[in-house]
Amino acid sequence: MNQIFQEGKRVIPSGVNSPVRAFGSVGGAPVLMAKGKGPYLWDELGKRYIDFCCSWGPLLFGHAPTDLVMHLRRELNRGTSFGTATAKEIKLAQEIALLYPNIRKVRLVSSGTEAVMSAIRLARGFTGRKKILKIDGGYHGHVDSLLIKAGSGLTTFGVPDSAGVPEELAKLTLSVPFNDVEALEKIFKKEGKKIAAFILEPIPANMGVVLPKRGYLEKVRELTKEYGVLLIFDEVITGFRVAPGGAQEHFRVRPDLTCLGKILGGGFPLAAFGGRRDVMDALAPQGNVYQAGTLSGNPIATRAALWMISQIKGKYARKKLDQAQAAVRFHARVENFYLELQSYIYKKALPVQLNSVRSMFTLFFNEQPVTDFVSAKKSNTKRFARFFHACLKRGLYLAPSQFEANFISFAHTDGVLKQAMKAISGALSKAF
Repeated sequence: MNQIFQEGKRVIPSGVNSPVRAFGSVGGAPVLMAKGKGPYLWDELGKRYIDFCCSWGPLLFGHAPTDLVMHLRRELNRGTSFGTATAKEIKLAQEIALLYPNIRKVRLVSSGTEAVMSAIRLARGFTGRKKILKIDGGYHGHVDSLLIKAGSGLTTFGVPDSAGVPEELAKLTLSVPFNDVEALEKIFKKEGKKIAAFILEPIPANMGVVLPKRGYLEKVRELTKEYGVLLIFDEVITGFRVAPGGAQEHFRVRPDLTCLGKILGGGFPLAAFGGRRDVMDALAPQGNVYQAGTLSGNPIATRAALWMISQIKGKYARKKLDQAQAAVRFHARVENFYLELQSYIYKKALPVQLNSVRSMFTLFFNEQPVTDFVSAKKSNTKRFARFFHACLKRGLYLAPSQFEANFISFAHTDGVLKQAMKAISGALSKAF
């Protein structure tokens, strides 16, 4: 596989089409995957791995669900792209609005980055303000305006900014520590009337999973309303996974705009942004904020999204007892997995922090609790690298970065999770 990767480096920058895939923070050559089914991935040499990366989140129901594949085969016979309006995209917008009460209108795009970029432009156009506020370590795709103290791949490589972002544009982005109400109040008092939007993941996952402290999101909502700042929740990762209506349903805090992706497309390139009717009506052609995309609402991706939402609604539906029980059983086995993992860490007195919420988690190789970007950066990345490769050797594929979330799908049965626990406990013994 290494030979194939070296050949790839001659025709693809660094041999990868997204930086974290290069294994830069864990060392070695990346594993080249050939196929996926259920909770598993297989590499080009035929080795099988339990997959906790799940394509960085969207595979809530595992790889290549049989029913989804069947739906898509039928859809492919009808065409791959029209570049026109379709009934399916209207249906999908209606379904999204049913799950997210604050989303009165929604526009489909092709990636989370595109959703965020469009939401930022819309916020600036609607408010007439230029500045954007984000959290330290918050990553929202490779949008110029937001590559300031960013997380995810940038955290992995220790690069807080990116070349190619004009200094003048960078000055329009403010950054504040996550979970710090005092710092938040200070920055709003100083800059509040100049800020168009505050964008954040309600549960940051691109510095690793970090939970908001009690009352923090409520304070964010209070201050943004007070200063006329649009609150944008980036739920590209948490949307549909933390709850059918995302983290905003889980915490009962409603933003003005929401960015969705990942799970929405079920592994296909599809995302969305939506929110208040008056704000969304500022988009062209009705309004004067321009946004467009030839493949937006692509019929194949839209069909996948409709299937995903039908499954999400079915699995969580309170009226469909058997399907609701399937979701309860899923979350119960995930929690049991976390309890067993936490028990092992405690028993061995390991300097490791398990941060988790529902079916997403991060193991921080850190002696102290991780509550923000500063504490996350204190993690021992060399130990994580040893742990990662020990897991890989034992047939467990994790996100190849200390500063990322791992994901569990409905396809991860009790038996699969027991195998994963065995691999993790063995790998932890090799990390120290």
